[in-house]
Amino acid sequence: MQSRHWDRLGNGGLDFTTLGFGSAPIGNLFRAISDDDAHAVLQAAWEGGVRYYDTAPLYGLGLSETRLNRFLRGKPRDAYVISTKIGRLFRATTPDKRDGFGKWYDVPSRNEVYDYGHDAVFRSVEFSLERLGIDRIDILYAHDLDIFNHGSQAALDARLAEFMSGAYRALVSLRDQGVIRAFGAGVNEWEPCRWLMERGDFDIFLLAGEYSLLRTEALDGFLNPALARGIGVVIGGPYNSGILATGPRPGAKYRYEDAPPWAMEKAGHLQELCTRHATPLVNAAFAFCAAHPAVVSVIPGGQTVAEMRSNLAAASAIIPQALWSDLKSAGLIPAHAPTP
Repeated sequence: MQSRHWDRLGNGGLDFTTLGFGSAPIGNLFRAISDDDAHAVLQAAWEGGVRYYDTAPLYGLGLSETRLNRFLRGKPRDAYVISTKIGRLFRATTPDKRDGFGKWYDVPSRNEVYDYGHDAVFRSVEFSLERLGIDRIDILYAHDLDIFNHGSQAALDARLAEFMSGAYRALVSLRDQGVIRAFGAGVNEWEPCRWLMERGDFDIFLLAGEYSLLRTEALDGFLNPALARGIGVVIGGPYNSGILATGPRPGAKYRYEDAPPWAMEKAGHLQELCTRHATPLVNAAFAFCAAHPAVVSVIPGGQTVAEMRSNLAAASAIIPQALWSDLKSAGLIPAHAPTP
């Protein structure tokens, strides 16, 4: 497994495997899987060389972190990098009143409460350490500071102000004390990343679904400026919730919903060129995301061992140079986009 060393701060940095593990699916995203099945997926990732694991309290309302607990127990702490997130705290409730119906299945009965305040960071970290069963977290991301989650620019602006006056100060303190190695934000839109980057001292951002063969606006808007500042980028959702893994088949998903016509059309053109070069679309999708020099890891999800093996194959695939040339000539990706 290839790895990439990141050391923006000159403190030794972190070693990321090019393929990381996005752990929302093992939090029973869209369907329930057993503890043993989740463990088998994690074990397949480890055996394939994956050493970067990203999670969040939100994923399965705590279930993802607790499943990682079982998996990581007994593994040398210096053998892997782990990130989790702040921005939500949870309250116990009754099963009929829990959050996440239709998204999280067979999960703890919890209601999520957004809190980007200073003290909430320490509470969130304490809860995550208990669920994970480890003694330290490498990276903390402020979770879901985007319109996608907060509904409007005005609501997001209020949350950003709350974060910068509260949680941001706590994260800087934790990093300066060496409690964490790095911090940033994990979001679904590139614009908040750019906004935060221009107003604070951030290390790494996790950007989900916004830089892919389908979506390249973040290239000039965020990734290139991040590279210039030495900021690392983790790419989540490289397959845009599935359409770049399955192709534009009926029922293909884009951002957790049925793919819109424009995505189906573009995915069809992408698949046609990939087929012409005897390259699975999923392999090209992974390689494109990993090629940008700011990117330290790409973290597709996987809910089955077969999906995990597909991710491992994509991470090691060799893509014909002619494919990239044809994709650029066809205007499907920018001419100046980095490619392998």
